[in-house]
Amino acid sequence: MEVEPEAVSCECCGLEEECTGDYIVGVRAYFGGRWLCGLCSEAAKYEAGKECARRGAGASAAAAPPDVEEAVRAHMAICRTLKGGGGPAGRVAEGMRQMLRTASWKKAASSSAASPRGPAAGHHRASPVSVGP
Repeated sequence: MEVEPEAVSCECCGLEEECTGDYIVGVRAYFGGRWLCGLCSEAAKYEAGKECARRGAGASAAAAPPDVEEAVRAHMAICRTLKGGGGPAGRVAEGMRQMLRTASWKKAASSSAASPRGPAAGHHRASPVSVGP
């Protein structure tokens, strides 16, 4: 028996994914009937965990479990403010660009800290500006 994937759209960012019916039911059960894509679900879980840790720092061990619904509402509000040009795919691409920029900046910073003398003789970056004849 082959399971047919279904197309579902994230209620936060609008990203469309194809998933099995069982997976869709599980995600909706966890998030109070809402479908969240993988990125948004991880963000909501992270926020719910942060809130739980904040409460746990000064609260008793019998503190209430993290409010996932509250975290989902907060994440949906953020997504609404960020919705603009590019649609879901454009926002994912922009997020990846920002992540790669940050990673390359951190790598460059750690590389320059490890070798304060700069590049070895004969090794240099090509200039993006061409010089005329």
